[in-house]
Amino acid sequence: MKRILGYLRRAVEDFNMIQEGDRIAVGISGGKDSLTLLKALKLYQYFSPVSFHIEAITITMGFDNFDVSPIEAFCKEIGVPYTVKHTLIGKIVFETRQEKNPCSLCARMRRGALHDAALELGCKKVALGHNLDDAIETFFLSLFYEGRFNTFSPVTYLDRKGITVIRPLIYAPEPEIIGVAKRYNLPVVPSPCPAAGHTQREEMKKLLRSLAKTFPDIRMRFLHALKSKNSRHLWD
Repeated sequence: MKRILGYLRRAVEDFNMIQEGDRIAVGISGGKDSLTLLKALKLYQYFSPVSFHIEAITITMGFDNFDVSPIEAFCKEIGVPYTVKHTLIGKIVFETRQEKNPCSLCARMRRGALHDAALELGCKKVALGHNLDDAIETFFLSLFYEGRFNTFSPVTYLDRKGITVIRPLIYAPEPEIIGVAKRYNLPVVPSPCPAAGHTQREEMKKLLRSLAKTFPDIRMRFLHALKSKNSRHLWD
């Protein structure tokens, strides 16, 4: 966890993610990344130079086999308020719309629900658990499927809703997050999504793992490239 906190602290400082008095909603999917982020942010509160408040929010998808009780118990244990917003997004995407490529619509609807829930709790910032591997995979997806160089930014301001999205784990490699989740026995809840493990992103994960076998420092090289002045259109 010490290394994860180091990555988080450096990202927060490099991109000025958190200011005095911020109310931050942490999106909790039940996966290793969002739970690690929540625990790390809670620990960071103890030595942060500014005071901030965090709330945990889970947006359910309407699937029957998604039990949030372990997450609820975890939030209670670490002293973070927890809100569950129930939706029918999964049923809309897979049953009503029968989307052939469901991920894009699903992501948009989940983001909208999460942002609305954050505003209801008085949070103008939303923290997501995207890590360094996610940024690289998004870069690959954009390159291979859209023919352009693009990935998400560490900080994004959404002017339509007045919300700032931050990604404090943007420097953290996924293998280290996996290690922390196992070491601290975080209550990871398997995704009930029918498409889980069968997406284009999963192919990019396999590609990155394969490249890392030949180039062990590839993640840090990508990070250096993303932060380079020559790449300011990516992480400006």
